[in-house]
Amino acid sequence: MLMLGNKRLFLFAGYDNDNIIDDALVYYVRALSMIGDVIFIGDSDFSGKELNKIKPYTIYAAGKRHSEYDFGSYKRAYQYADDKKLFSKYDYIYMVNDSVYGPLFDLESTLQKIESADTDVFGLVQSKHKTYAPIESWFIGMRTKITKTKWFKTFINSITQQKFKTDVTILYENGFTDLLIKHNVSWHCMITVHGRDTYNRIKKLFKAGCPFIKKSAFTRHNGALGRQILYVLKRTNARDVILSSANRIYGIKYIDWLLTNNPIKILYRNITYGITKLRNGGI
Repeated sequence: MLMLGNKRLFLFAGYDNDNIIDDALVYYVRALSMIGDVIFIGDSDFSGKELNKIKPYTIYAAGKRHSEYDFGSYKRAYQYADDKKLFSKYDYIYMVNDSVYGPLFDLESTLQKIESADTDVFGLVQSKHKTYAPIESWFIGMRTKITKTKWFKTFINSITQQKFKTDVTILYENGFTDLLIKHNVSWHCMITVHGRDTYNRIKKLFKAGCPFIKKSAFTRHNGALGRQILYVLKRTNARDVILSSANRIYGIKYIDWLLTNNPIKILYRNITYGITKLRNGGI
Protein backbone atom coordinates (compact mmCIF):
# COMPACT_ATOMS: atom_id res chain seq x y z
CA MET A 1 0.00 0.00 0.00
CA LEU A 2 1.82 3.11 -1.22
CA MET A 3 1.01 6.01 1.07
CA LEU A 4 3.76 8.50 0.24
CA GLY A 5 3.19 11.82 1.93
CA ASN A 6 3.26 10.51 5.49
CA LYS A 7 5.91 12.31 7.50
CA ARG A 8 7.52 9.11 8.81
CA LEU A 9 9.32 6.26 7.08
CA PHE A 10 9.98 3.11 9.09
CA LEU A 11 12.88 0.88 8.06
CA PHE A 12 11.65 -2.35 9.64
CA ALA A 13 13.93 -5.32 10.35
CA GLY A 14 12.17 -8.65 10.83
CA TYR A 15 13.33 -12.12 11.79
CA ASP A 16 11.66 -15.43 12.55
CA ASN A 17 13.43 -18.73 13.16
CA ASP A 18 10.60 -20.62 11.43
CA ASN A 19 10.23 -18.15 8.54
CA ILE A 20 6.74 -17.25 9.69
CA ILE A 21 5.12 -13.82 9.79
CA ASP A 22 2.73 -14.27 12.68
CA ASP A 23 -0.16 -12.21 14.01
CA ALA A 24 2.05 -10.20 16.35
CA LEU A 25 4.29 -9.06 13.51
CA VAL A 26 1.31 -8.19 11.32
CA TYR A 27 -0.13 -6.23 14.25
CA TYR A 28 3.11 -4.26 14.64
CA VAL A 29 3.53 -3.48 10.94
CA ARG A 30 -0.12 -2.51 10.59
CA ALA A 31 0.18 -0.15 13.58
CA LEU A 32 3.20 1.53 11.99
CA SER A 33 1.41 1.85 8.65
CA MET A 34 -1.27 3.97 10.34
CA ILE A 35 1.29 6.62 11.31
CA GLY A 36 3.86 6.35 8.51
CA ASP A 37 5.15 4.27 5.62
CA VAL A 38 6.97 0.97 6.12
CA ILE A 39 9.79 -0.77 4.28
CA PHE A 40 10.10 -4.31 5.62
CA ILE A 41 13.25 -6.39 5.20
CA GLY A 42 13.46 -9.81 6.81
CA ASP A 43 16.58 -11.70 7.82
CA SER A 44 14.61 -14.88 7.17
CA ASP A 45 13.55 -16.77 4.06
CA PHE A 46 9.97 -15.54 4.09
CA SER A 47 7.86 -17.03 1.31
CA GLY A 48 5.64 -14.91 -0.89
CA LYS A 49 2.65 -16.26 1.02
CA GLU A 50 4.09 -15.04 4.32
CA LEU A 51 5.08 -11.64 2.94
CA ASN A 52 1.57 -11.19 1.55
CA LYS A 53 0.35 -10.95 5.15
CA ILE A 54 2.09 -7.57 5.56
CA LYS A 55 2.28 -6.27 2.00
CA PRO A 56 -0.99 -4.28 2.37
CA TYR A 57 0.75 -2.29 5.12
CA THR A 58 4.11 -1.68 3.44
CA ILE A 59 5.51 0.16 0.45
CA TYR A 60 8.03 -2.66 0.02
CA ALA A 61 8.50 -6.04 1.71
CA ALA A 62 11.18 -8.67 1.17
CA GLY A 63 12.74 -11.47 3.15
CA LYS A 64 15.90 -13.45 2.51
CA ARG A 65 18.39 -14.79 5.05
CA HIS A 66 21.46 -12.53 5.14
CA SER A 67 22.75 -13.23 8.69
CA GLU A 68 23.59 -9.57 9.33
CA TYR A 69 20.95 -9.23 12.05
CA ASP A 70 18.78 -6.14 12.37
CA PHE A 71 21.41 -3.71 11.11
CA GLY A 72 21.79 -5.75 7.93
CA SER A 73 18.07 -5.33 7.33
CA TYR A 74 18.27 -1.63 8.16
CA LYS A 75 21.03 -1.36 5.55
CA ARG A 76 18.95 -3.04 2.86
CA ALA A 77 15.85 -0.98 3.68
CA TYR A 78 17.95 2.19 3.62
CA GLN A 79 19.45 1.26 0.25
CA TYR A 80 16.02 0.56 -1.21
CA ALA A 81 14.73 3.95 -0.03
CA ASP A 82 17.87 5.69 -1.26
CA ASP A 83 17.67 4.05 -4.69
CA LYS A 84 14.02 5.09 -4.99
CA LYS A 85 14.86 8.63 -3.76
CA LEU A 86 12.24 8.41 -1.03
CA PHE A 87 13.91 10.18 1.87
CA SER A 88 13.02 13.71 0.79
CA LYS A 89 9.33 12.81 1.13
CA TYR A 90 9.61 12.37 4.91
CA ASP A 91 10.41 14.41 8.00
CA TYR A 92 11.53 11.46 10.13
CA ILE A 93 13.22 8.15 9.44
CA TYR A 94 13.01 5.29 11.94
CA MET A 95 14.97 2.05 12.28
CA VAL A 96 12.86 -0.49 14.18
CA ASN A 97 12.87 -4.25 14.62
CA ASP A 98 10.64 -7.06 15.85
CA SER A 99 12.65 -8.10 18.90
CA VAL A 100 9.70 -6.63 20.82
CA TYR A 101 5.96 -7.17 21.10
CA GLY A 102 3.64 -4.24 20.63
CA PRO A 103 2.72 -1.51 20.38
CA LEU A 104 1.01 -2.00 23.72
CA PHE A 105 -0.94 1.25 23.39
CA ASP A 106 -1.24 4.26 21.08
CA LEU A 107 2.10 4.83 19.36
CA GLU A 108 1.35 8.15 17.69
CA SER A 109 1.36 10.09 20.95
CA THR A 110 4.65 8.48 21.98
CA LEU A 111 6.33 9.44 18.71
CA GLN A 112 5.00 12.98 18.91
CA LYS A 113 6.61 13.21 22.32
CA ILE A 114 10.07 12.07 21.26
CA GLU A 115 9.93 14.03 18.00
CA SER A 116 9.00 17.25 19.81
CA ALA A 117 12.40 17.52 21.51
CA ASP A 118 14.92 19.76 19.79
CA THR A 119 17.29 16.95 18.80
CA ASP A 120 18.21 15.35 15.50
CA VAL A 121 18.17 11.74 16.73
CA PHE A 122 15.88 10.14 19.30
CA GLY A 123 15.08 6.73 20.68
CA LEU A 124 12.73 5.05 23.08
CA VAL A 125 15.32 3.58 25.43
CA GLN A 126 18.94 4.31 26.32
CA SER A 127 20.68 1.59 28.35
CA LYS A 128 23.53 2.69 30.57
CA HIS A 129 26.28 0.23 31.35
CA LYS A 130 29.65 0.71 33.03
CA THR A 131 31.53 1.71 29.91
CA TYR A 132 28.86 2.45 27.29
CA ALA A 133 25.35 3.89 27.06
CA PRO A 134 23.82 3.39 23.61
CA ILE A 135 20.41 4.08 22.17
CA GLU A 136 18.87 0.61 22.03
CA SER A 137 18.75 -0.29 18.36
CA TRP A 138 15.26 -1.78 18.25
CA PHE A 139 13.68 1.69 17.98
CA ILE A 140 15.74 4.64 16.74
CA GLY A 141 14.38 7.74 15.01
CA MET A 142 16.10 10.63 13.29
CA ARG A 143 15.39 13.70 11.26
CA THR A 144 15.76 12.96 7.56
CA LYS A 145 18.81 15.20 7.20
CA ILE A 146 20.83 12.68 9.23
CA THR A 147 20.32 9.99 6.58
CA LYS A 148 21.88 12.33 4.02
CA THR A 149 25.11 12.94 5.92
CA LYS A 150 28.33 11.39 4.70
CA TRP A 151 29.06 9.73 8.05
CA PHE A 152 25.64 8.04 8.24
CA LYS A 153 25.82 6.79 4.65
CA THR A 154 29.27 5.35 5.33
CA PHE A 155 28.06 3.73 8.54
CA ILE A 156 24.91 2.11 7.16
CA ASN A 157 26.48 0.95 3.90
CA SER A 158 29.50 -0.59 5.65
CA ILE A 159 27.43 -3.03 7.74
CA THR A 160 28.60 -6.58 7.15
CA GLN A 161 28.05 -10.04 8.63
CA GLN A 162 29.72 -10.55 12.00
CA LYS A 163 30.70 -13.89 13.52
CA PHE A 164 29.17 -13.11 16.91
CA LYS A 165 26.04 -11.18 17.87
CA THR A 166 28.03 -9.31 20.52
CA ASP A 167 30.16 -7.88 17.71
CA VAL A 168 26.99 -6.53 16.09
CA THR A 169 26.13 -4.77 19.35
CA ILE A 170 29.62 -3.30 19.74
CA LEU A 171 30.13 -2.24 16.13
CA TYR A 172 26.65 -1.09 15.22
CA GLU A 173 24.44 -0.39 18.23
CA ASN A 174 27.20 1.12 20.38
CA GLY A 175 28.93 2.31 17.23
CA PHE A 176 25.95 4.36 16.07
CA THR A 177 25.74 6.22 19.39
CA ASP A 178 29.52 6.75 19.32
CA LEU A 179 29.17 8.36 15.90
CA LEU A 180 26.48 10.71 17.16
CA ILE A 181 28.85 11.89 19.87
CA LYS A 182 31.80 12.12 17.48
CA HIS A 183 29.86 14.27 15.00
CA ASN A 184 28.22 16.43 17.67
CA VAL A 185 24.73 15.26 16.74
CA SER A 186 22.07 16.12 19.31
CA TRP A 187 20.13 13.11 20.60
CA HIS A 188 17.97 11.92 23.46
CA CYS A 189 15.86 8.97 24.60
CA MET A 190 12.47 8.98 26.27
CA ILE A 191 13.53 6.43 28.89
CA THR A 192 16.92 5.68 30.45
CA VAL A 193 17.55 2.29 32.05
CA HIS A 194 20.55 0.65 33.65
CA GLY A 195 22.10 -2.62 32.56
CA ARG A 196 19.53 -5.10 31.33
CA ASP A 197 16.48 -3.38 32.81
CA THR A 198 14.79 -3.27 29.40
CA TYR A 199 14.50 -7.04 29.66
CA ASN A 200 14.17 -7.42 33.42
CA ARG A 201 12.11 -4.44 34.67
CA ILE A 202 9.15 -4.87 32.33
CA LYS A 203 6.49 -3.46 34.63
CA LYS A 204 8.58 -0.39 35.47
CA LEU A 205 9.28 0.27 31.78
CA PHE A 206 5.61 -0.08 30.88
CA LYS A 207 4.59 2.36 33.62
CA ALA A 208 7.25 4.78 32.36
CA GLY A 209 5.48 4.86 29.00
CA CYS A 210 7.35 2.31 26.90
CA PRO A 211 4.89 0.95 24.30
CA PHE A 212 6.76 -2.34 23.79
CA ILE A 213 7.93 -5.40 25.69
CA LYS A 214 11.08 -7.32 24.74
CA LYS A 215 10.39 -10.85 23.51
CA SER A 216 13.41 -12.19 25.36
CA ALA A 217 11.72 -11.32 28.67
CA PHE A 218 9.66 -14.48 28.16
CA THR A 219 12.72 -16.69 28.64
CA ARG A 220 14.82 -14.78 31.17
CA HIS A 221 15.48 -15.47 34.86
CA ASN A 222 13.99 -18.96 34.95
CA GLY A 223 10.49 -17.59 34.39
CA ALA A 224 10.73 -15.11 37.27
CA LEU A 225 9.49 -12.31 34.99
CA GLY A 226 6.16 -14.04 34.42
CA ARG A 227 4.33 -11.89 36.93
CA GLN A 228 5.56 -8.67 35.31
CA ILE A 229 4.64 -9.92 31.84
CA LEU A 230 1.17 -10.83 33.06
CA TYR A 231 0.78 -7.33 34.53
CA VAL A 232 1.45 -5.81 31.10
CA LEU A 233 -0.71 -8.29 29.20
CA LYS A 234 -3.71 -7.45 31.35
CA ARG A 235 -3.38 -3.80 30.35
CA THR A 236 -2.96 -3.93 26.59
CA ASN A 237 -5.22 -4.58 23.61
CA ALA A 238 -2.31 -6.47 22.04
CA ARG A 239 -2.68 -9.33 24.54
CA ASP A 240 -4.20 -11.86 22.15
CA VAL A 241 -1.67 -11.41 19.34
CA ILE A 242 1.23 -11.45 21.81
CA LEU A 243 0.02 -14.69 23.39
CA SER A 244 -0.61 -16.23 19.98
CA SER A 245 2.98 -15.53 18.98
CA ALA A 246 4.48 -16.53 22.34
CA ASN A 247 2.55 -19.82 22.34
CA ARG A 248 3.90 -20.60 18.88
CA ILE A 249 7.50 -19.72 19.70
CA TYR A 250 7.84 -21.01 23.26
CA GLY A 251 4.99 -23.53 23.51
CA ILE A 252 1.57 -23.32 25.14
CA LYS A 253 2.59 -25.36 28.18
CA TYR A 254 5.58 -23.13 28.87
CA ILE A 255 3.54 -19.91 28.57
CA ASP A 256 0.84 -21.32 30.87
CA TRP A 257 3.58 -22.11 33.40
CA LEU A 258 5.32 -18.75 32.94
CA LEU A 259 2.35 -16.43 33.47
CA THR A 260 1.50 -16.46 37.15
CA ASN A 261 0.67 -13.98 39.89
CA ASN A 262 1.64 -16.46 42.61
CA PRO A 263 4.33 -14.70 44.70
CA ILE A 264 5.67 -17.99 46.06
CA LYS A 265 6.29 -19.35 42.58
CA ILE A 266 7.99 -16.10 41.51
CA LEU A 267 10.16 -16.11 44.63
CA TYR A 268 11.19 -19.71 44.00
CA ARG A 269 12.08 -18.92 40.38
CA ASN A 270 14.18 -15.94 41.46
CA ILE A 271 15.99 -18.04 44.06
CA THR A 272 16.75 -20.88 41.65
CA TYR A 273 17.87 -18.39 39.01
CA GLY A 274 20.18 -16.72 41.54
CA ILE A 275 21.70 -20.02 42.60
CA THR A 276 22.33 -20.97 38.97
CA LYS A 277 24.04 -17.64 38.29
CA LEU A 278 26.25 -18.01 41.37
CA ARG A 279 27.30 -21.47 40.27
CA ASN A 280 28.15 -20.15 36.84
CA GLY A 281 30.44 -17.43 38.13
CA GLY A 282 28.35 -14.75 39.79
CA ILE A 283 25.29 -12.61 39.15
